[in-house]
Amino acid sequence: MAATSGVSFVLSSILTVILFSGMQMYKWWLTSSQLHTVFGGYIGSLLFVFLLTALSNLEATVFGKSFQSKLFPEVFVALVVSLIASGMVHRVATTTCFLFSLIGLYYLNRISQETYSMPVISTSIHSKKRK
Repeated sequence: MAATSGVSFVLSSILTVILFSGMQMYKWWLTSSQLHTVFGGYIGSLLFVFLLTALSNLEATVFGKSFQSKLFPEVFVALVVSLIASGMVHRVATTTCFLFSLIGLYYLNRISQETYSMPVISTSIHSKKRK
C-alpha cells in the first residue's frame, strides 16, 4: 500500500533528521578509517535521497499532485545540504556523497520514468499513391 504525499513527507523528514544526527553523533567512527569515510559519504547520499523525497512530497501536498521536482531548486538544494552534512564529517565523505548521490539521482529518475510516464502513441497516416 502506497503512502500519501503527506505521510511520505513526514516519514522522509524523520529519516533525514535521524541520518543527519547519526552522522554527527558517530563522526569519530566515520573518520576512523578510509572505508568508514566512504560509508559516511554513502550515508550522506541516503540523506540526499530522503531530503529530496521530503521536498518533493511537501510540494506535491502544497501545490497538487501534478507538481514535479526540477533540477533547480529542489535537487540542487537537497544536494547542497547533503554535501554540507557530509563535509561536517570528512572532506572525502563529501566527494563520495556527491558520487553516490548522482548514482541515486539516476536511479530515482529511472524509477520515476517507469512509474509515472505515459506511453507515447504514435499515429502515422499512410497514403497510398496510385499510378
